[in-house]
Amino acid sequence: MAAMDDMMPVMTRAIERTAGLVRAVRQEQFGNSTPCAKFDVKDLINHLEWVAEMFESLGRKGPMTEQGPYAGDFPERAERMLAVWSRPEAWEGTSPAMGLPMNALAHMYLVDMVVHGWDLARATGQDYEPDPEALSRAFHFTEQMVEMGRQRGAFGPPVAVPDDAPQFDRLLGMIGRDPAWTP
Repeated sequence: MAAMDDMMPVMTRAIERTAGLVRAVRQEQFGNSTPCAKFDVKDLINHLEWVAEMFESLGRKGPMTEQGPYAGDFPERAERMLAVWSRPEAWEGTSPAMGLPMNALAHMYLVDMVVHGWDLARATGQDYEPDPEALSRAFHFTEQMVEMGRQRGAFGPPVAVPDDAPQFDRLLGMIGRDPAWTP
């Protein structure tokens, strides 16, 4: 199955990078602000936990899940999500809960990992360089989906970024992040 074989290594690398950032966060950094205005660091990690749990459910053609309290287990949840998506049937058809093709959901998750990895790194002073293939896919998918993303509240108003800026900066600007953000 082309979509799965193609995307699983990219998703895995993106998740591993973000999980590494999460593992390096110190408790005293939980209250730090992030480039995502509605989240401090702890809220952002909690969001990552919820998204991993939700995409695990969606990968089983299950329902959207409600966000629970912070649990401190994002890397483990991400591993379970990857296990579900490593089954060919996860990639077939459309999500009953979201009404979108499963391949589109995989790309949504990838965008989340790439962007929130940057959010977390910026907020906690860690280095972050997205996987080049993950960045390329996230950028091209977001270009196609950005208007729907804004309508659904997933993305903010665009931030102006020069046309010749690096692709990652243009991705951040497209979804409403300022690439120059610092705490």
